[in-house]
Amino acid sequence: MSNVHAVNTFAASALRTQRIRRVLWTILALNVGVALAKLGWGVVSGSVAMQADGFHSLFDGASNVVGLFGVGMASRPADRDHPYGHAKYETYASLAIGAMLALAAYNVGSNAIQNLMAGAEPPEVGAMSFTIMLVTLGINFAITTYERIVGRKLSSEILVADASHTASDVWVSIGVIAGLIAVRMGYPKADPIIALIVAFAIAFTAWRVFREATATLSDTARIAPADVCIAARTIDGVLGCHHVRTRGTEAEVYVDLHIQVDPVMTVKAGHDICIAVENHLCSVFESAVDVVVHLEPFDQYQASKTAEEVDAGLA
Repeated sequence: MSNVHAVNTFAASALRTQRIRRVLWTILALNVGVALAKLGWGVVSGSVAMQADGFHSLFDGASNVVGLFGVGMASRPADRDHPYGHAKYETYASLAIGAMLALAAYNVGSNAIQNLMAGAEPPEVGAMSFTIMLVTLGINFAITTYERIVGRKLSSEILVADASHTASDVWVSIGVIAGLIAVRMGYPKADPIIALIVAFAIAFTAWRVFREATATLSDTARIAPADVCIAARTIDGVLGCHHVRTRGTEAEVYVDLHIQVDPVMTVKAGHDICIAVENHLCSVFESAVDVVVHLEPFDQYQASKTAEEVDAGLA
C-alpha cells in the first residue's frame, strides 16, 4: 500500500475517532439528566417501573463512559505488539455494553418479580409522572435516532451498540407509561408486570449486541470474495484471482488475496501490479485499510484454482 494512502487512512481514522467521542460526550450528559429525573420522581411517587427505567438510563450513561474508553484505545496506531492496530478495543467496549444490558435486564426483572410476589403498594400516578416520562422519552428517541445514523455512517460498532442500548430505554419508557396508565385505571399490578416485560426486551437487545461483536471477534468475512476478485481483475496484467480473505471491524477491514499474472513477467513488473491492485481495492472498498497481495504465475495449476472458486461462486 502506498505511503500516501497510509497517511490518508490515518487522518480519516483520527477524524472518525474525534466525531465518535463528540457524540458520546453529548449523549453522556443527556443520559445522566434523564436518569436523575426518572430516579428522583420514581422514588417520590413509589413507582418501581420508573425507578427501574431510571437505573436503566444510568446504565446508558455508564455505557457512554465505557465507549469513550474503548474508542480511545481503538484509536491508538499499530505497534510491534499489535501489528493490526487496536480497532478491536471498540468491539470489546461494545461487549461491555452488552454485559451492562444483560445486568440491567436482570435487575429490572428481579425487582419486578419481587414486587409482584410481595404485593407492594401501588405508585402515586399524577401529571408530573406523565410529564417526566414523556419528556425523557422524547430525549431518548432523539438520542437513539441520531446515534444510530452517525454510527452507521462511521461504521462504528460502539455507537451502533450504544444506540441499541438507548433504544431499549425508549421501549422501557413506553412500557412504564403504559403501566402508569393502567395503574390510574385501577390495575396496580400493571406497574411490575410492565417492568418484567421490559426486562425481556432489554435482554433481547443485549443478545443483538453480543451477536454483532462476535462477528468481528470471530473474523467473519466482511467483503464478498467475488466482489474483491472483480475489482482486482480490472487492473491490467491480472489474469486470475482466488483465495480472498477479509476480516476486521466494519470500519477497518483487512484483505488478503492471490492474483495470477503472466509467468514470464519480471519481478518488478509483477510487484507494480500488486501495488496497483492494493491501491485500487482500497479506493473501491472504503473500509479496506490494508491489502496484502500474493503473486502467482498463471500456469495450468494456478488457473485451475481460480476456476474452482469461480464455479463455487467465490471469485
